Amino acid sequence: MSQQQRKILVTSALPYANGPIHMGHLVEYLQTDIWVRFQKLRGHQCTYVCASDAHGTPIMLKARELGIAPEELTEKVSAEFIRDFSDFGVDFDNYYTTHSAENEAFVSQIFTTLKDAGDVYSRTIEQSYDEKEGMFLPDRFVRGTCPKCKSDDQPGDACEVCGTTNTPESLIDPVSVLSGSTPVQRESEHYFFRLGQYEQHLRQWMTDAKLDKNVVSKLDEWFDAGLHDWDISRDAPYFGFKIPGTDDKYFYVWLDAPVGYMASFKNLCDRTDGLDFDEYWKADSEAEMYHFIGKDIMYFHTLFWPAVLKGAGYRAPTSVFAHGFLTVNGQKMSKSRGTFIQARTYLDNLNPEFLRYYYAAKLGPTIEDIDLNLEDFTARVNSDLVGKLINIASRCAGFISKRFDGQLADSLPDEKLFAEFTAASEIIAQHFERREYSKAMRHIMALADQANRYIDEKKPWLMIKNEEQVAEVQLVCTQGLNMFRSLMIYLAPVIPTVAQDARSFLNETSWQWSSASTPLLAATLNKFKPLLTRVETEQVERIVEQSRESTAVAEKEQQDDIISIDDFMKVDLRIARIDNAEPVEGADKLLALSLDLGESKRQVFAGIKAAYDPQTLIGRHVVVVANLAPRKMRFGVSEGMVLASGPGGEDIYLLSPDEGAKPGMRVK
Repeated sequence: MSQQQRKILVTSALPYANGPIHMGHLVEYLQTDIWVRFQKLRGHQCTYVCASDAHGTPIMLKARELGIAPEELTEKVSAEFIRDFSDFGVDFDNYYTTHSAENEAFVSQIFTTLKDAGDVYSRTIEQSYDEKEGMFLPDRFVRGTCPKCKSDDQPGDACEVCGTTNTPESLIDPVSVLSGSTPVQRESEHYFFRLGQYEQHLRQWMTDAKLDKNVVSKLDEWFDAGLHDWDISRDAPYFGFKIPGTDDKYFYVWLDAPVGYMASFKNLCDRTDGLDFDEYWKADSEAEMYHFIGKDIMYFHTLFWPAVLKGAGYRAPTSVFAHGFLTVNGQKMSKSRGTFIQARTYLDNLNPEFLRYYYAAKLGPTIEDIDLNLEDFTARVNSDLVGKLINIASRCAGFISKRFDGQLADSLPDEKLFAEFTAASEIIAQHFERREYSKAMRHIMALADQANRYIDEKKPWLMIKNEEQVAEVQLVCTQGLNMFRSLMIYLAPVIPTVAQDARSFLNETSWQWSSASTPLLAATLNKFKPLLTRVETEQVERIVEQSRESTAVAEKEQQDDIISIDDFMKVDLRIARIDNAEPVEGADKLLALSLDLGESKRQVFAGIKAAYDPQTLIGRHVVVVANLAPRKMRFGVSEGMVLASGPGGEDIYLLSPDEGAKPGMRVK
């Protein structure tokens, strides 16, 4: 990689200012911060900006619920964001807000430019309206069944199961999340951006940006489906910027949110000598610009945003880096299990450098999800950081301090071994550059193993007892500490606080990436202090327990998991005979069962297709929940539930009564 200084602007997606930062959020900000710190360590001019996403209906409603102004809510939440990010070592060059004068000026100018060019037009549309609440509903405030995959309880903008882009009108059986009522359609004038006009430009940008192949595949799907005009306005009441020339129309939050990248950078430029906004944002800019985002917002960042920038006369991002989601212990984060962990809960119990390292050890450049396995987290941090890395320094520092007045030797006894650490510099740098952090961590820890083997072989703790070998102890420990120093420089983007403490111990004022290739010789060191302590299982368990106890929602989930005997007695379990069973057309897992309950006949849809041949079920007796409310499905109405056990798929086992049971008999 060229060592010519690069000018790079980096952003992370803007966190929405209506709730605290949690472990899932941190995947993105730590991934970005590591990359930025690496670029700065390489000597590049890399600027990292972000802001709170402060607009939209959810924030308006949350503020109304709390009885405060939206501005007060977002300022309070933003202050908490800044505190948590800072404590995790996320070092923004500027953190701002989308509710700013700069942002309003940019979004208004962009809108006017697009409108004057004919790329924005207005037309009257019908949209979902909640008559009980007296307001038009944002797409995500309408939920229903996805028309493509038939998953229930999906939002009106994009299915969280299959990823299909939907509209509230396209959902099956839509309801308002505010009132639970069925929305009605009302007319309203809205502004639209002609996204389809930019397809060729977007296809070229997609190639130039060298996007991840999975992102490209998703973009191809969207292109094949056709790019639709994008609704960029919302009706009052709404918290946001009013569209110029209107009285009750506001910019949709997804138009002014990415403009927040520009506004935050402009705010920084106005306060920083030598930092020129146009140099980074003008159409022919040679500076680099990268957005780090989650895979759930690729549509906005890889279609709308580059097209809007092109139409408004600005440059598009050099590339967009998307990452996957976080699971904890292999499952979606859960408040009831205590794995929906807020950043502050973690910080109250553990060193943030541990999580930075663990995420780095898991992260690659793709949109694959990563798992925070808490048992593995404890083992890996203790093994890699404490048992391997810090162990190198702790095994050597005491001898240098006590027997050699803190003075390193003026040469290395094994220059060939040190050369292996030097040779790794560019390989590790390439891993960081490509966001292959897990590869970088493996390479670094392999070198740490080499350093520890060297010390094990030399055994300075035995050599120090032999007066003829004392001088060699200084050489061996100088070798060990120089290998440790190189590793700490490579890890400085990942564990910056530990690296800073190590640099202070080595009595150096600053490091560059290239410093790792030049040994530190004949230098006087400061007294060594323990750099890290082990993670204790009790600390992790305490985080889980506090996360489980910290929210009323979690308590409610736990309560919901437990029923009283009175609740159980309400369940009417009956014996039913299966009179007929057949596959449901258009459903992968369902069988339609015709049941005889003695005094009544029922139709029930059961997800047991993979486990049973329908013909083998006819005449079989099963247990049915007879007083379950009927559920309307696109295949018809299911009037109960048959009981079964097993993990699913082919491993499902229907519960059957003993011989002699008859249809209609109650199960006791």
